[in-house]
Formats: sequence, structure tokens, C-alpha cells
Amino acid sequence: MSNDPRHAQIVGLVGFLVAAVLPFLLFGHVVSAILQEFRLDIHYFLAEWTPWTLIVIGLLFLAPVAFSSGRDPESRWYPRARNVYAGWGITLYLLGFGLGTQVAQIYALGSG
Repeated sequence: MSNDPRHAQIVGLVGFLVAAVLPFLLFGHVVSAILQEFRLDIHYFLAEWTPWTLIVIGLLFLAPVAFSSGRDPESRWYPRARNVYAGWGITLYLLGFGLGTQVAQIYALGSG
């Protein structure tokens, strides 16, 4: 492992892009089906959109962490609460991913 800041920035960017694209690759068909069944109902928004909302919020918390990879901690572009952002981002992302897996399984049972 090298301490090259450029390498750390590339790893941070690639990791963030993989985390952003992976849910769409795995659950895109489920989100598409949910969109096709749109209705103004509290159950629809709470039960069916919660996983994807958590994933997006998690990614929003992880964006400054990925952006600051390889930067000097004294830089103005380095978030002061970087560990907090990372903690919240990872927690919300994984929670959303787990719930998304359950929604996908329920969808598979109902459509198959």
C-alpha cells in the first residue's frame, strides 16, 4: 500500500461509484415495478420507498468522505466530522440495502 494521495482519491471515488451503482444493478427491476404501481398512499411511501431513501441518504453522507480521501486533514476541503459522516453513511446505506433485499424478496414472491 502506498501513501499516495492520488491513489487514495481514486480508491475513494471508485468505492463511492460502486456503492452508488450497485443498488440500481441489483434492485433496478424492483424500483421500476414500484414506480409503475405509483399511488398516493402512506404505506406506499413508507414501506416501499424507505430502503431506497435510506440508501440515497447514506450516499449523501458518504460523498464528503469519498471526496476528502487522500486530502490533508488540515485542508479546508477536509470535513471536520469525517468519521461521523462515514458512520452515518455506512449505517444508513447498509440498513437501506438490507431493507431493499427484503423488499426485493417480497416482490419476487408476489410476482413469481
